[in-house]
Amino acid sequence: MRTFNVTVHIPGTLAADKSVVFTVPCNCQLIHVSACGSNGNDGLLTIGTTSSAELYLASASIGDSNVPAEFDRDNFVGAQFPHIAKGTVFAAALDHDGAVGVATQNFTLVLTFTEG
Repeated sequence: MRTFNVTVHIPGTLAADKSVVFTVPCNCQLIHVSACGSNGNDGLLTIGTTSSAELYLASASIGDSNVPAEFDRDNFVGAQFPHIAKGTVFAAALDHDGAVGVATQNFTLVLTFTEG
């Protein structure tokens, strides 16, 4: 199976929540997520679609101090690799400071998919 990655980096100290939205180019499965900030932060990540924000990954803490938190099958909703149909509007959202905690700096997100 072919794999492909979507990588996002947002430099600086975040002052607001961020979202990453794109249309999935083919039928695929989400198999791995890596996310972190460069500082000790309270960032929370959700992954789903524009109509269901936590469809694939419920709110989870990102990594701190350039040590990524990793998410895979065991962390995804239903403990399964999400099957995503071609044309789905995929959405990942970062609550940059959790419940008004420490804002994330230099956010990096890497999503790994397999085609099919």
